[in-house]
Amino acid sequence: MGDDDFEHLERLVTELDARGLLARVVRTQTGRLFVRVINPNATSLSENVTCRPTAVSDLPDWWYCWSWGERMHTAEDPAGAATKVARVLAAVGE
Repeated sequence: MGDDDFEHLERLVTELDARGLLARVVRTQTGRLFVRVINPNATSLSENVTCRPTAVSDLPDWWYCWSWGERMHTAEDPAGAATKVARVLAAVGE
């Protein structure tokens, strides 16, 4: 993967921070990268977001993916992805 996924993940962190969520890029011992996102108002609400290239030629090159591997949003729009994550991690009444 290399630097591309790190740069996409860093842009997502910036957008998530702007929405009041706690987010940081984490690198596992195997080198895999993901963003750990936590709602500071309800810390049990959290998600891990990865960024992966696609092998399909008619789709955008990079995608943010939910922790279970499903594509969430194109990496060309980190603000849109952050909005989706914020909606999912919103506590009742927020």
